[in-house]
Amino acid sequence: MVSQKVVIKNLTGLHLRPAGILCKEAMQFKALITFTFKGGTANAKSVLSVLGACVKCGDEIEFVCEGEDEQEALNALVTAVENGLGE
Repeated sequence: MVSQKVVIKNLTGLHLRPAGILCKEAMQFKALITFTFKGGTANAKSVLSVLGACVKCGDEIEFVCEGEDEQEALNALVTAVENGLGE
C-alpha cells in the first residue's frame, strides 16, 4: 500500500468534469484506489463517490493505492491533480 497527500488546485474543486477525468485515470489501473478527505473515504474509480466527497479548491486529499500497480497508479493520479485535471 502506498499513499500521498495532494492539494486540489482546480478553482471549482472536483466538480463533474475533473471528477470524470480523475476516475478515467484511476480506472486504467488494477490497484484499489481511494482517497481520504475530512475523515471520509471515496472510491477514486467512482464519479459519484468523488463528487460526494465535495472537495473544493485548496483542499488536501490523500490518495491510497493498494495492488500490483499501486505505485504507478499513485504517480499518475498525483500528476493528473497537479496538472489541474484538464482545466
